[in-house]
Amino acid sequence: MKKTYIIKDARRILEEQIRNNGRDAMNENPITNAKGLSAVIPEDNDGYCTVYKMDCADGLGLMTVYQVYPGIQLIYNDFETTSCYWDGNLDKNILEINHCREGREGSKLLSGSCLYLGEGDLSIHTMDNCASEMSFPLKHYRGISVVIDLEVVSQNPPGILADSGIDITDFKNKFCENGTCFVMRAKDEIEHIFSELYSVPDCLQKPYFMLKVQELLLFLYMVDVKKEKQRELYTSPQVEIVREIHKRLISNLQERPTIEELSKEYLINTATLKDTFKGVYGQPIGAYMKEYRIKQAAVLLRQTQATIAEIANQVGYENQSKFATAFRDIFKIAPAEYRKQNSSDGGLP
Repeated sequence: MKKTYIIKDARRILEEQIRNNGRDAMNENPITNAKGLSAVIPEDNDGYCTVYKMDCADGLGLMTVYQVYPGIQLIYNDFETTSCYWDGNLDKNILEINHCREGREGSKLLSGSCLYLGEGDLSIHTMDNCASEMSFPLKHYRGISVVIDLEVVSQNPPGILADSGIDITDFKNKFCENGTCFVMRAKDEIEHIFSELYSVPDCLQKPYFMLKVQELLLFLYMVDVKKEKQRELYTSPQVEIVREIHKRLISNLQERPTIEELSKEYLINTATLKDTFKGVYGQPIGAYMKEYRIKQAAVLLRQTQATIAEIANQVGYENQSKFATAFRDIFKIAPAEYRKQNSSDGGLP
């Protein structure tokens, strides 16, 4: 049975904050009683920054929200979980721009299709176009969202937008016509805009955020949507099958079923299986499982006294030499040397 977590309340309250032009809404909302909420941390008295700490299904999430302009918020998203759920419809005139820095983010659209962002990708959608689930297939996600109330910003645009004559309400038709979600693959221009936002000194945050938000909007104004190659969409049934296959593969690393065997067992076309798995998890099945096995082996090397041969067998390598070669491919170091250097390190690789 699906549980509802604080993402529901955070998104609803974020919308209320934007509607109130960011003046007092952050301190007025009775969010402290919301289900799943661990803490709300107001960073300052004027409501410029607020941190939402969320309990998700199998982990935690942080949303650090900055009120950059009236009607515009910049949000740092940090999640160590596989999914979060929410209920209810959000406003069709609230535009959300997402940039994936690390990990992967998946969204289920109201059409039933599923969309996944990889590192460096950017998406734009109206906030009423997402269904109840936001997923993180790698159980790790770090990124930035810029959330815009089109009506508020059109009435009181930031300086550069006002000077250039850009109508922010045109962005909805440009990027989200007929309820679509626009996705731009990773490219240098996006990296230039967002990379600097992950290392801004505190003393420069306010002016820098204002500058970068305007730069982002000017860049998007110049984008030719028709020339951008879109990310693939996947159907919900395809994604559910691939998730089941993923669960099966990681639950028993000593088992090595072929793609053909998985295709027959789960009644999915082999080409569809390979394409959807890569779309959801970011790598072909073979490459993903190799990396997953080796990272699990690294944990065992750090945290147990099992021999290298025993660990190799536990993660699906009968041949210790092949295991050592695969380990070097991922960590650029031999298993024995890795254990020597990291035996007291309890963190994940």
